[in-house]
Amino acid sequence: MPHIHLLSPRLANQIAAGEVVERPASVVKELVENALDAGASRVDVEIEQGGVKLIRVRDDGSGIEEDDLPLALSRHATSKITSLDDLEAVASLGFRGEALASISSVSRLTLTSRTENQEAASRVEVEGREMDARISPAAHPVGTTVEVRDLFFNTPARRKFLRTEKTEFNHVDECIRRQALSRFDTGFTLRHNQRVVQSLRPAESPLDRERRIGALCGQQFIDNAVVIDAEATGLRLWGWVALPTFSRSQADLQYFFVNGRVIRDKLVAHAVRQAYRDVLYNNRHPAFVLYLEVDPATVDVNVHPTKHEVRFRDGRLVHDFIFRTLHRALADVRPDDHFRGAVAQSFGREASVQPAGPENTGTMNPQQGWSYPPRENAGHGGPSPSGFSGNRPPEPQQEWRASDQMAFYQSLNAGGGVTAESSPGSAGLAQVQATPPADSEEEPPLGYAIAQLHGIYILAQSRAGLIVVDMHAAHERITYERMKRALAEQDLKSQPLLVPVSMAVSQKEAALTETHGEGLQQLGLQIERIGPETLAVRQVPALLRGADTEQLVRDVLADLIEHGQSDRVEAVTHELLGTMACHGSVRANRQLTIPEMNSLLRDMEATERSGQCNHGRPTWTLVTLSELDKLFLRGR
Repeated sequence: MPHIHLLSPRLANQIAAGEVVERPASVVKELVENALDAGASRVDVEIEQGGVKLIRVRDDGSGIEEDDLPLALSRHATSKITSLDDLEAVASLGFRGEALASISSVSRLTLTSRTENQEAASRVEVEGREMDARISPAAHPVGTTVEVRDLFFNTPARRKFLRTEKTEFNHVDECIRRQALSRFDTGFTLRHNQRVVQSLRPAESPLDRERRIGALCGQQFIDNAVVIDAEATGLRLWGWVALPTFSRSQADLQYFFVNGRVIRDKLVAHAVRQAYRDVLYNNRHPAFVLYLEVDPATVDVNVHPTKHEVRFRDGRLVHDFIFRTLHRALADVRPDDHFRGAVAQSFGREASVQPAGPENTGTMNPQQGWSYPPRENAGHGGPSPSGFSGNRPPEPQQEWRASDQMAFYQSLNAGGGVTAESSPGSAGLAQVQATPPADSEEEPPLGYAIAQLHGIYILAQSRAGLIVVDMHAAHERITYERMKRALAEQDLKSQPLLVPVSMAVSQKEAALTETHGEGLQQLGLQIERIGPETLAVRQVPALLRGADTEQLVRDVLADLIEHGQSDRVEAVTHELLGTMACHGSVRANRQLTIPEMNSLLRDMEATERSGQCNHGRPTWTLVTLSELDKLFLRGR
């Protein structure tokens, strides 16, 4: 072995550059974050040849003193932390002091800056070969400009790994999009080869924020988004989540920020996926832009060189908070949330996008426009934990029993159809109307049924236009939600196994069953450790007695290892209930009367997640009057 020796500063910086500077977008990210930390209200980014030839980032922040310029290019030099206490509660985006040193070691870097109390600006230049900083006077307004030329000119092996100019610029564009989503109070400009690609003004008001979201994520996203704003136990989650019907084939519209820092975190991804579990179609991905605000001392941002990952002190609390907030928000979406813009357009008004929330749930009057009830707050003076205050039609409450459900299925099979009397849990519904009311009467969101099409679809008329309902999918969701609610009220019952199932597991998994014994009991599982690497499963949930017990237990243990908790039993139970609901719902070619169809529509309006069936398929769609007018060329 050779003797141990110290690395030269140049080589140390180039090694660090391998971690920090992966491609031009990495340079842009570090420089823009420095600008934001400096308090910039405007950040201009100019790129040439995808960032390989030139990256120029200009800001109007606080600037850097002349004496600090050479030090700014030194490794582990920063103004953002001074002690261990600062490191344990990092509030800035950058803090390691490696970015400028790493970038300057693989490029030709020029940094020009001026502070407010300086009469003239100063410039420092450095090249990767010599790493000697040269300072000279310059003309520059208050703020900082960093120019990075000829990236990887002295490391050709790294340069060969870069992609095409278009690909590299796409990464830069995505980087600016993330930064613009993280800081609404800052304006951003992006130019590529002297062409303006993005020009965003500061967005202070809620309407300006929605416009920025629409510009960066597409207007369709904001049109189909539910607004989130919830607080609990020192956590705040706010932002926008798309309705399940606006799902994506790729996970390309998912932005999550923790204290203004964009992150990719498995815990967050699992919580979001769990919230969308039974409303997304196969292999589809949700879309969201969400912001989590926590005490900086409870989150560790120093777990990855690129700072894309974080570690929460209480991951279980954060996971549950995110899941419950999104789950409740999606459950609270009702058909009336879809009709605001459609109704306004139908009456010749501008369709203003209103986030779905309690303050925006109301009734439409053609002469006066929408009327919204006042927002209700929880007892602590802020929004309720779910971000919604419950201005929704109350769901019919009735004790549910398996015998009631079976009797309901039998009535369907006998041709009884769906009625207010036969539908479980629908006692107390008002007498449905067979014909639409007069204009002066209040109309329900899904309107009133007028016909049945091919024994499959219900056609309903509303002031917004024509509503088409898949009656099987809609009734499937209604039945499924009632069964879930009834099961939650009755608790999960366990059933002892006549012959306990013996399993060979790892010592870690075996120890896990002892530390989580009480939690497993709540899931209906009684698991006993009978050896260092052997388990005996003695009880399982009664509903899952026919399931693969060993596979179920292994999946639960894997979830506990990965996330510290498991919803596997609940997922399998709900899958079984979904199958039961599917087989027990009204079938195609079943002729329904007008009152029966209206009863189904009213149940949809009072049921959570009624926009999708158990498999994630849509249950209804709206064809607006304006769309019908276009179809028949009316008004032209």
